[in-house]
Amino acid sequence: MSGYFRTTLSKIAAGAAVVLAVALPAAPAAADDTPDERPDVPVGTWLAARTQPAVQLTSFTYTGTVAVPTSTVNESAFQQLTQQAVVAVQNGKIASDERSIAKWLFQRIAADVDAYLTETTPERTVEAEVGGMCTGWWVTPDGYMVTGAHCVQVGDTELNQLFARQALAKFNEQDAKEIIKGLQGIEADEEIVKLAQQIYVTFNSTHMRLRDLKQSLSVLQSLPGGGVDKTAKAVPAELVSVGESYPGKDFALLKVNGQQNLPTVPLGEDADVRTGDTLYISGFPGLVTNTPFFSLESKLEPAMTEGPYNAKRTTQTGVPYIQTQAPSYHGNSGGPVFSKDGKVIGMLIAGTVSEGGEASESESFVLPVSIIKEKLGEKNIKPAQTTTTTRYNEALNDYFRNYYEDALPKFREVQALFPNHPYVAKYITESQAAISAGKDESPKPVLLWVLIAAGAVVVLVLAVVLVRVLGRRRRSRPAGSYAPPAQAPAYGAVPPPPWQQHQLPAGSRPGHASPPVQPAHGGYGQPPANGYGPDGYGPDGRHDSGPQYGSGPQYGSGPQYGSGPQYGSGGQYGQPVPPPHGQANPYGGDPTRNVRYGQFAPPPDGHQR
Repeated sequence: MSGYFRTTLSKIAAGAAVVLAVALPAAPAAADDTPDERPDVPVGTWLAARTQPAVQLTSFTYTGTVAVPTSTVNESAFQQLTQQAVVAVQNGKIASDERSIAKWLFQRIAADVDAYLTETTPERTVEAEVGGMCTGWWVTPDGYMVTGAHCVQVGDTELNQLFARQALAKFNEQDAKEIIKGLQGIEADEEIVKLAQQIYVTFNSTHMRLRDLKQSLSVLQSLPGGGVDKTAKAVPAELVSVGESYPGKDFALLKVNGQQNLPTVPLGEDADVRTGDTLYISGFPGLVTNTPFFSLESKLEPAMTEGPYNAKRTTQTGVPYIQTQAPSYHGNSGGPVFSKDGKVIGMLIAGTVSEGGEASESESFVLPVSIIKEKLGEKNIKPAQTTTTTRYNEALNDYFRNYYEDALPKFREVQALFPNHPYVAKYITESQAAISAGKDESPKPVLLWVLIAAGAVVVLVLAVVLVRVLGRRRRSRPAGSYAPPAQAPAYGAVPPPPWQQHQLPAGSRPGHASPPVQPAHGGYGQPPANGYGPDGYGPDGRHDSGPQYGSGPQYGSGPQYGSGPQYGSGGQYGQPVPPPHGQANPYGGDPTRNVRYGQFAPPPDGHQR
């Protein structure tokens, strides 16, 4: 029979090749061989999702004691001014009513405050705090951050102005009321009040002194659990390096200690962009951060704007800058500027403002990435990224392609690597919801489909061979060996050889259908229940050698293959194959069959025909 089996197996193998040739081209395509290639979504959408985790809101704060002397009027100077007023009235240059004379006097004092006011005691003090917010971005996974120089330090003149606006408003208002009281019998109108306040705004800010000045820098970072929400807190940052404010090399390097696996953004080259290309700016516009109308969650999400690369400029000191029409605002300073490929090509530093202090959207200036690399090199800082960024970017690409099942484990890996990640929890929730809603379009790997097809072929081979073996063995036994114990020995029965003396399964008896062969739960190709078949299955029902398809680790995190509806005849793998058309049924009691392979079998009624 060995020749017969070889012929049978050859036919089955040829049939399996046909099955694979037909089935594999119909399988879904494998996952994208270039996982970092941009999905079919707008560039801005793709860039914002990839870069937002690395873009952070930064702040600088100065605290100190503001001391302001009390002022008094210089009597001699004021008398001279009074005489000038009399002459002006006599010459008709000003009206003769007291209100007009008071306004003329206040205008002269405001024009030259120190000529008419002098310092006196007591000195007044107040504790004050001033600062500002900018944008920064992680350049290494262990906490180095890039931002602008003017985002971490302020010149003396500007610092005094900040403290004056913050701390002196109360003193200015009090002093203005005192000088207006001197206008006995004159009701102060709005113009007189403004003039009086201007006098003391100038005097107090000029004579203000700062003591015990302290500076601090921080990055607004979320707490463990993630989320851009009210859990965010200020994390102290150390100033490592700082350049010159615009129009110099406006660069600063910060370090936040105790960080690991931070999301970062990659650096590109100056040559990556040229005039006419679209640039993308990410940052925190002050018009959102400083307004009370938006929630804290809204304030802590960076905004992305875009616009064309207009021209390359150079300052008088030789510092290169890129001019772009991408809109920018106060607070965007220090933010990264990207090419369409998602690489940093510069940092937003400045923008023109109108006379009213409003930003001009047509003129923003970007420090090129070559200067950023130069400054990082001076401190031997090498930009890098970890698995956090790599997996997050891969997961986003899967997410945007609707490959939610592929994206979900990657998002979870990111969350495990960096629990403070501000956005990954949202994507995990959305991916789970999409999978539950049946929106997943994740492709199955070709290898998985090959294994599925191979498993099906193996089960088919086992089933066919099992049927053949059982049929041969049944036909090769004497009829008496199949008789129930209660019946007399069948006519012509002879004792079976020793290797046949064990009881065959009930399904192998003449006249009984063989039970279907079911694979093990959750896997393909488990051995038949009766233990007979090729590839190491012995008569005791054990699998002696070779791997078992379907056992061991399962592919994917979703449903396991092998459970649920089965493919094949009657919905089960391993279902017995019916005999070819026109052949006798080897399982039933065919009365026309007399002799098979040298064994004599009588008809069921015991009479030979």
